[in-house]
Amino acid sequence: MRKLQILLALAAIGGCMSMASFDAAAATQSKTSIAAESGTPLTTEELFRLYSNRSWIWKNGAGYFSAKQRRFIAATGRGSAGSLGVGRWFLTDSGKLCFWAEWYAKSGVSPALTCFRHRKKGGVVFQRKEPDGEWYAFKNAPTRANDEYRKLRAGDYVSAKYNRIQAKLPINR
Repeated sequence: MRKLQILLALAAIGGCMSMASFDAAAATQSKTSIAAESGTPLTTEELFRLYSNRSWIWKNGAGYFSAKQRRFIAATGRGSAGSLGVGRWFLTDSGKLCFWAEWYAKSGVSPALTCFRHRKKGGVVFQRKEPDGEWYAFKNAPTRANDEYRKLRAGDYVSAKYNRIQAKLPINR
């Protein structure tokens, strides 16, 4: 009986420690969320300067935000296993960047709307994927090596890959 009491007590202590770790992680997240929510939305002009004529480099591809007619193109994957996105990007006064695209893959075509909300506070630009992504520091001042913003590069890093994938996909456009 005594061993059972000791085991139960140790389990309770371990549970409390796990909850404390969980609470600490939640507090850190909420600090970022609180800072972002108490900040101000980026203006359309600020968002335009961030994204216009830049490529957002992803793990296995990229998306390009052309200023001309606000055209958006993207390419991910390789060859016939790759996919292409073609559409438009737009900005809202509430700090949102959105891109609507038809995504072409070997399996067919599918339209998608993707949006990211941006807010700033104290020299930090926060971003989250809509509708329910977590806030994170997108761009610090000064910019840090791990800022997502550093994945936005001036110029078109998409068209060459886009053309290679398009040649391998049965796209009738």
